[in-house]
Amino acid sequence: MTQPTSNISRLASAPVGRLLWEYSLPGVVGMLVVALYNVVDRMFIGQVVGPEAIAGLALTFPLMNITTAIGVLVGVGSSARVSICLGRGDSDGAALILGNALTLTLVNAAAYITVFVIWIDPILNAFGAGPATLPYAREYMLWVMPGLLMTNVAFGFNNLMRASGYPVKAMVTMLIGAVANVALDSIFVYVFGWGMRGAALATDIAMGLSGWFVMQHFCSPRHTLSLRRGTFALRRSVVLGIVSIGAAPSVVNAASCLINALINRTLVALGGDLAIGAAGIFVTFTSLLVTVTLGICMGLQPIVGYNYGAGRYDRVRRVFWIAAASATAISLGGQAIGMSMPEAIARAFTSDAVLIDSTVRCLRLCLWAFGVVGFQIVATCLFQSIGAARSSIFLSLTRQVLFLIPLLLWLPGWLGIDGVWLSFPASDVLATAVTVAMVWHRMRRLGSMPVECHATRAAAQG
Repeated sequence: MTQPTSNISRLASAPVGRLLWEYSLPGVVGMLVVALYNVVDRMFIGQVVGPEAIAGLALTFPLMNITTAIGVLVGVGSSARVSICLGRGDSDGAALILGNALTLTLVNAAAYITVFVIWIDPILNAFGAGPATLPYAREYMLWVMPGLLMTNVAFGFNNLMRASGYPVKAMVTMLIGAVANVALDSIFVYVFGWGMRGAALATDIAMGLSGWFVMQHFCSPRHTLSLRRGTFALRRSVVLGIVSIGAAPSVVNAASCLINALINRTLVALGGDLAIGAAGIFVTFTSLLVTVTLGICMGLQPIVGYNYGAGRYDRVRRVFWIAAASATAISLGGQAIGMSMPEAIARAFTSDAVLIDSTVRCLRLCLWAFGVVGFQIVATCLFQSIGAARSSIFLSLTRQVLFLIPLLLWLPGWLGIDGVWLSFPASDVLATAVTVAMVWHRMRRLGSMPVECHATRAAAQG
């Protein structure tokens, strides 16, 4: 085993508050810019093409969640395992995880893109598309599909770049794609008038640039972690180690697909296509807030993973509580903004009076308990980072599956469309209660069940 380089070894020695700032700030900036270019996509479509188009774009969210789910299955799982390996001083095991992660990314992307190409219309219909919205949703998906592979490469290996000690470079990876996307959106949608096709092509080109940049990094042997010959053949123990941790965020994104389908079908029945548009604006607004918290988690993961691997449990506890307090402050601030100025938020996406009214009602009801979401996200990241696979999967499922789906099936029959909106805060409160209990229990036992790197044995047998 080789020892980690200085930019990695700082994870065990520098003050955790300073480290969290150094690692989280690039993550927050990068994720915010990425979220902003998604928002720009939706603003351009809503303002230039019309309310049916933004509803059609909202129908593509479940499919994009599927691509994200598959990407994070590999990206988050492999980065958590790499951090633990590097904390143990096992750079050979980390390199084996990297090579297997690339192979998994290529295989998974080829599989789901093939499914999308063959069954795009039935899939969109299953998620609530109607005669007015299906053409918009189909056009966007058909044009965005060529870029989905590079989307998985860019985001998945961005996590690995950060885990191997390059948080600023990881931010640059996202900035490249974000800036390119906004610039190309303005040209393709506004100037050329290409509508949904233009927004999709802008995303394809932007993600291609980000993917190329991140792979250039890992192809260089000068860096802490780089691609090596003999690491690309899939090893059972490595794949299981990646998937067991990546399953938690992946399941969340996959569950989002089912939940979006349920929400869209319920909204169409109770409020029509414009209700789907209101839900799309709500999701877009909250995605900005969640994005900041995810940026904090990006900084938290390598610090927790490395120190957990090195047996520095005191540092794990300190950095978690700092991150949890920061995330809670952010979600509370976002809740206050969303509930105090919902009309201004709605008008940023549309000028349609009916859609504005529906969005205002949606935001005021959906956000009343949003302040607790930040803590739950950071807690889930803690379990992922220490390799507690079953706990992280269960915690990921509580909000969206254990509580939200039953509420969505029950409350609308009682309260109508308001029942859809109120399902979100009710599930937030219930899931946070479970999260607090699990965190308290884990903190008492931290370090009693250390996690193996899961690549060391496979590397020795290779």
